[in-house]
Amino acid sequence: METVASDRPASREENFVSYLLTRIQQDKGLAARLRRADNPATEYQSWEFLAGFGVDLEQEYQRLPFITVAAALAKARAERNGNFRLGQAIAACYTDDNQSDQAKAKLRRVLACDGLPELCRILRPVLTLIESRVTQPLDYVRLLRQLQYFAPHGQQIKAQWAQEFYGRQTEADAPAEGAP
Repeated sequence: METVASDRPASREENFVSYLLTRIQQDKGLAARLRRADNPATEYQSWEFLAGFGVDLEQEYQRLPFITVAAALAKARAERNGNFRLGQAIAACYTDDNQSDQAKAKLRRVLACDGLPELCRILRPVLTLIESRVTQPLDYVRLLRQLQYFAPHGQQIKAQWAQEFYGRQTEADAPAEGAP
């Protein structure tokens, strides 16, 4: 995982992604279970791992972000956390980047999501597309944080993804610890 020298302790999201990256390299059985975690019919296979990390399995708003990111990491067979943001990655899937009608349609579909369950369901194929077409690794820590804060701050998160897609980054884009 890429790290930046800092005096602050690692966040829960950073710890989760870092630990997960290590575990999926060492335990192929766990990696296989996590690859199936984004399917509601086989999601339960990842619960042991998530519960061990302190995720409240009964709370959908808490469980779904971790499942979505864990499945994406396992499918991507990522070796490290990247710094490529979701909006940038959607644009990078197509040769015309953010001018591609297909890329715009993908982004619009993500932005049209009203709730976390719908968003996580829509993100599954989008993350698979990104994994297959983009060589630069996603910032899974940022994505996890955005998914966790989607319910209370959905419009702000959607605005971040749109800014990332259209290439107008601002310093305020990166969510601080404890903020979306």
